[in-house]
Amino acid sequence: MGIISWIIVGLIAGAVGKMILPGDDPGGFIVTILIGMAGALVGGLLVGLLGGTGVTGFNLWSILVATVGAIVLLAVYQLWRAP
Repeated sequence: MGIISWIIVGLIAGAVGKMILPGDDPGGFIVTILIGMAGALVGGLLVGLLGGTGVTGFNLWSILVATVGAIVLLAVYQLWRAP
């Protein structure tokens, strides 16, 4: 998958993840993309461990997998930052 596709999937996944799990976390445009891109890696790893296929390109499945990964990353961050 090309870098432009990673950025677009990351942006969508990061934005959806932040809408589902809002909170006091880093929140600029670039950070949202990075969380989504890292979420694609985490989501792909989790789905791969369960026997499925991870991020395969610019399609709905990849966005769903990346969004799940972004939500996991945001949840871990919020738990880590909790007082």
